[in-house]
Amino acid sequence: MKTTSLETLIDKHIGVSGTAKRDQFENELRLDLLGEAIKKARKERNLTQTQLGELVGVQKAQISKIENRTSNARLDTVLRVFKALNAKVNFQVHLLDEKLNIA
Repeated sequence: MKTTSLETLIDKHIGVSGTAKRDQFENELRLDLLGEAIKKARKERNLTQTQLGELVGVQKAQISKIENRTSNARLDTVLRVFKALNAKVNFQVHLLDEKLNIA
C-alpha cells in the first residue's frame, strides 16, 4: 500500500506554497483554529455566546460567526473577545526571505 504525505496531497489538490489558492487555504485554516480557540475558552469559562457578546459589546451572532469562521472578524473585536475571556493571546510574525522594494 502506497502512502502519501499530507503536504503532497495539499500541494496536488490545493496548490504549492506561495500560490494564491494555497495562501487562501492556509489563511482559512488559521481562522478555523482561532475560532476553535475562542469557542474552547468560552466554554471553559462557562459562558454562552450571548454572555460573551455582552462582555465584548457585540451581538451573539458576531460571536457565532467568529467561532464558526463564517465571516472575517476585525482584529480589535478578536482581541476584545480574548480580553473578555481573560485569555492571553500571542502572535508570531515570521519574515519570509523575500526582498522588499521601496519606491
